[in-house]
Amino acid sequence: MRIAYFDCFSGIAGDMTMAALVDAGVDPRAIQSAVASLGLPCELTFETVRRGGFRANYARVKAPHEHVHRYLHHIEAIIDKSSLTERQKELARLIFRRLGEAEAAAHGIDIERVHFHEVGAIDSIVDICGSAVGLDLLGVDRFESSPIPPGRGTVRAAHGRMPLPAPATATLLKGIPLAESPVEFELTTPTGAAIISTIAESFGPLPAMTVDAIGLGAGTKEFADVANIVRIFVGTVNLPAANDRIWVLETNLDDLPGEVVGFTMTELMAAGALDAFVTPIQMKKNRPGTMITVLCAEKQIAAMEEILFRETSTLGVRRYPVSRHKLKRQATEVETPFGTIKGKLGWLDGRPPTFSPEFEDCARVAREKSVALREVYQAANSAYAESRITSVPAANVSQTHTHEHSHGGYSHSHEHAHDHGHDHEQGDHHHDHSG
Repeated sequence: MRIAYFDCFSGIAGDMTMAALVDAGVDPRAIQSAVASLGLPCELTFETVRRGGFRANYARVKAPHEHVHRYLHHIEAIIDKSSLTERQKELARLIFRRLGEAEAAAHGIDIERVHFHEVGAIDSIVDICGSAVGLDLLGVDRFESSPIPPGRGTVRAAHGRMPLPAPATATLLKGIPLAESPVEFELTTPTGAAIISTIAESFGPLPAMTVDAIGLGAGTKEFADVANIVRIFVGTVNLPAANDRIWVLETNLDDLPGEVVGFTMTELMAAGALDAFVTPIQMKKNRPGTMITVLCAEKQIAAMEEILFRETSTLGVRRYPVSRHKLKRQATEVETPFGTIKGKLGWLDGRPPTFSPEFEDCARVAREKSVALREVYQAANSAYAESRITSVPAANVSQTHTHEHSHGGYSHSHEHAHDHGHDHEQGDHHHDHSG
């Protein structure tokens, strides 16, 4: 499995992330071209600098100071009109929405009413969109990160001085292990927290991996005690992509109506649970009850438990990790009399693949064509059988590895194709948050 590990020993910010991705091998021209397509009055350049005696890459965004308060829909419109790929747009929108949810929680208002003050400025839009492009082009199957040092002290925000971490940053880092902050400064900005909390699937020490590339992204400030950089290690781990570890959450209930249980299951799946199901059980005093079981990634535990405690009467949730063995998967399409149907191929090494039509796609076609769902399934399976695909694609064919993330009630998939054959002050909240 190809992974990227973020070593955030000196925190993380949007410009640091973008610079580190370029230093790790992403073509800077691809990011610059994508940024130019945003239609904003800015210029993005990359340059080599020294931080704490070490060489690093620095992303400089030249943009005029604005007095514009953008709402989420304004930023999403900018992203939608750009030349970013759909996958890159989806990731950029997801990061901004996660940031918006944190700001909304901090101010106690609806997300659509959030003024994106500092993080809606040009430089922050560039940081997030440029990072989304770089993260996609890095071509890895999984992102991991070290614990995050938020910084200590205070920061000047639009509403006055605030202790660190800033309210939005603190919300974004919920459920993520924090590290001791080596200096009195805002080491992790809301933009950086939004990026890393969206993409990283686990937080811990550097995994056992074979490193192919290391990227160093510099922040604006020079610290006396620590180099103001973030490192990205890119390489491979021996754990096959078909294996991973997930968490099981369980709780027993005997006093809830079925409607509440059903609503809870809907909320869990909408929040990104890998799966959620109900099992009839016999509880103490011979009372019939229900056990809710949730399967999720480690970083989703807090969100899943929040739903369980909010929606049910449970007093506790059991949790334990389990290993999972999955078939290798590849997205595919088949042509049927009803049109193109999406599906997935799944296989074990040395064995022919199986084909599974995508339910949502089949349901859409069934509604559009006014035919029975089972007929669409039959047509898709017949089309696949007729295509005579009986083996996994050859090693010299580009294969797509899909991994799904779910964050804050929104999920997205990244498909990575592998061919095998600013000048801104980080600590000042009324401008950009550079590391």
